[in-house]
Amino acid sequence: MKKVCCVLIGSLSLAIGINAFIIPYHLLDGGMIGLSLIVKYLWGYQTGLTICLLSLPIYLLAWLYFRPIFYNSLHGLLVSSFFIDICAPLNHLVHLPILLSAILGGLFVGLGIGILLRFNVTTGGLDLLAQFIAQKLSINVGLIILVIDALILVTGYKIIGINLILSGIIVCSVGVVTTLLNIHTMKKLL
Repeated sequence: MKKVCCVLIGSLSLAIGINAFIIPYHLLDGGMIGLSLIVKYLWGYQTGLTICLLSLPIYLLAWLYFRPIFYNSLHGLLVSSFFIDICAPLNHLVHLPILLSAILGGLFVGLGIGILLRFNVTTGGLDLLAQFIAQKLSINVGLIILVIDALILVTGYKIIGINLILSGIIVCSVGVVTTLLNIHTMKKLL
């Protein structure tokens, strides 16, 4: 029951960060969220639904080769995507300066992802792909995620002209909060 509550709370925090702070200023996060936001800004599609659709090939790969990861990620993907789409009306409720919005967006998204990770739940997506690549190539997963996030931000800058610096602040804020919430997990691994 505790895990279910934390998945709901983490997914809600993630949805608030995206809808209340990131989308109003057309900023980006990294990973599958960032790709889905690019699609939203270009064509207006729902962010959560786009995350699910773009994640399908990765989840097929997980189903075939990494079933435990598939099971731990699927409900995180579905619940967080659902919350992202039902919280879409928050896009117009909060009016803060853009820098504060970027920082708070990163903090809320990082809090959501951090809570999910504490219970071995992920939203999957490109982080899941990075885990596969890291296992196959013996490269640090954090480095792979950093490269993927940087490519997404540069792509967003080139295609739709997002603010690269503020979107970078979001990615950094997400990383810091997620890391701080999961220090106990890292200590167990050491």
